[in-house]
Amino acid sequence: MPPPLDAEITRRLALGGLGAAGLAGLGLAWPRLSGQDIPGRDDDVLTIAVLGTAQDAAARQGLVDAFARIHPDIEVRIMGIQGNDWGDFFSKILTMIAAGTPPDVVNVATEGTQLFASMMAEPLDEYVLRDADELEEYFDDVHPTLLEAFMYEGSLFQLPTDFNAANIYYNASALDRAGLDRPPADWTKDDFVDMLRAMRAASEPGFVPYFWTNRLFGGLVPWLYVNETSFLTESTAPGGQWFWDRFYPGEQRSGGYRWLESNAGAPRVAESVEFLRTLVADGLGTRPEEGGGGALVGLFASGRIGSTPAGGYWVQGLHEAGMGAEDFDVQFFPGWRSQRHQFGAAGYAIMSTSPRKDAAWEWVKFTASREAMELAYPQPTTTPTRRSMVNEARYAEKGPRHWEVFYDTLDRFPTTGPIPAPPQQAAVESALIKNISSAVSGTAGNVAPALAALDRDLTLALRRQP
Repeated sequence: MPPPLDAEITRRLALGGLGAAGLAGLGLAWPRLSGQDIPGRDDDVLTIAVLGTAQDAAARQGLVDAFARIHPDIEVRIMGIQGNDWGDFFSKILTMIAAGTPPDVVNVATEGTQLFASMMAEPLDEYVLRDADELEEYFDDVHPTLLEAFMYEGSLFQLPTDFNAANIYYNASALDRAGLDRPPADWTKDDFVDMLRAMRAASEPGFVPYFWTNRLFGGLVPWLYVNETSFLTESTAPGGQWFWDRFYPGEQRSGGYRWLESNAGAPRVAESVEFLRTLVADGLGTRPEEGGGGALVGLFASGRIGSTPAGGYWVQGLHEAGMGAEDFDVQFFPGWRSQRHQFGAAGYAIMSTSPRKDAAWEWVKFTASREAMELAYPQPTTTPTRRSMVNEARYAEKGPRHWEVFYDTLDRFPTTGPIPAPPQQAAVESALIKNISSAVSGTAGNVAPALAALDRDLTLALRRQP
């Protein structure tokens, strides 16, 4: 099955040009490819690149077989491209382009959408309009917010197949020890802090009420979003009406998101950073951890963590770690000035270099079908973008009890948006990680200079053209 979106991986892009000099100029190593990473030359096989090992690629054979029954004339090869994270994966795709052996289709997460759209992906506009009647059922089942995240400058580049919002998972035993009921859907950051204090007071030494990782997903960004701000200035592109008028009439949507300038100097950014710094200083939250937190599932399952931000991708891992459906639950992220959530999504992008674009489109279209998504996501390792698949049958045995939160995040909070990921996302996230670590690791006096440094770093990063 596909690797779960953001499941214990850093989710960083490695940006660069289409050659070694371009990557080196951004301080990135030229990724080493194995023989399995390189598709065959001079054949007519549709090559699909996914993040993972050869074994991960083999696990998708059921998907390939189902596609072959519909399109026996299109031979498909799934390539598992090994990488430490999404960034390493994207760097290897750039390497393959430079080597003259690019894949035809790439599974791309939100972090890479604008990189690929701006440099190397084919717009889907003509294909979508051509097959509009066939796709109607898909769009009727998928929330428009997820499609807007894959628009770039008025064109659509991917059909999202799975997503995950940053909700709050909590340990039911920790909540019970604290004598608390499940928090209400409209709880606030102050309610959240009260919960953390109660959990800590009722627990043994070594217990961590709130675990967070220093990255874009589940780090500072959710606290910025609920405070009605972000560390980048968010705007939207014009266009896209060709799509919205046809498939989501009445929706006031855009041609895609833009993140063109730093907003690190905004007062609400400082306010959000200070809030996180206080959680750390008061012992209610972990010191900032970079990356995905490889041991996090085990720590949570062992009862040493009270709460953490995560999406539907966490359910299967908790089940395999021994947690039952009643041992944990999920709630919306607490509100501040709003309850705007962040999410990440994924889907397949057609490479503009592909000589097999028509065949590639058939693959992209197939992966959006109900049949393909049931084959791709048989277990709760992520949240399918199809509303009809996020149902009781999917979560009844493994939990959480309030699984409706996953899709209701989109329905209840219409301003919920994607991870801020411009084409220069790698440098942007590196700047964020470095400076937020400094800001929240010391006294209140650390915040202002750290955010000033972040503003400088972001301004430089956003000036670079990928």
